[in-house]
Amino acid sequence: MAKAVLIMLILLVPRTVIDYYNLDVVSINTVVGAFISGAIFTIAIIFTGTFTDFKESEKVGGDLAAALKALYNDSRVLPVTDDGPVRALRAHVRSLHRAMTRGLTENSFSLPDINHEMDLINKDIRTLAYANVAPPLIAKLRNEIGVIDKMTNRIEVIIRTDFIPAAYALAEAATACVIFLMLFLRMDQFIEGTIIFAVICSLLIGLLLLIRDMDNPFECGTHSYADVDLETLVYLDTYFDEQDALFGDPKTGIS
Repeated sequence: MAKAVLIMLILLVPRTVIDYYNLDVVSINTVVGAFISGAIFTIAIIFTGTFTDFKESEKVGGDLAAALKALYNDSRVLPVTDDGPVRALRAHVRSLHRAMTRGLTENSFSLPDINHEMDLINKDIRTLAYANVAPPLIAKLRNEIGVIDKMTNRIEVIIRTDFIPAAYALAEAATACVIFLMLFLRMDQFIEGTIIFAVICSLLIGLLLLIRDMDNPFECGTHSYADVDLETLVYLDTYFDEQDALFGDPKTGIS
């Protein structure tokens, strides 16, 4: 909104000049009102589509944390005599979690790196299968890794894919036309005209900037504000440390 207000203040300069020299030749009528309403309606439709993807992305952090937590805790209830494979599985789950967290928080999400970590977990599951772990337990582990695989691929698609470029172009063109029209819109009262111009311009420009920001909900940083909450996923590292300390698991460098 600060950016939108700044742009609006800049646009107020030509608006004031046009009003001072009586160049505002467009009168208010039903056609002008319908045009402005149509432009706002078009941008609202695009915003709704982007907002739907954003709400879906909000669930990813919690779902990923739940799947990783389940995979980690399932390894503690497996009936094995040698706990080496399950320790390796937990270490690889933590390594996968670190790769995901680092990629999401540092804007460097890499699907090949994630796939490499999941391949190590798959090898651990195969080792457990050779150790005669009950097939239903193996199937549950495979189901959890499948859920993680599905969500990481979804994250990659969201990050890589932009919203419909033609829709962006249409929204920007509609906003530019409305602002250009309002520059020459004749109003009886200067204060009233300035307020209406400021409100409509700030609203349209703010919505465009918000749509651009929401297009990649996993973009973290000081210049991005519409981001999904990854706190649940980040906290999982603390949970793993607490569980390792509780059960006396040594810190391992298995990778």
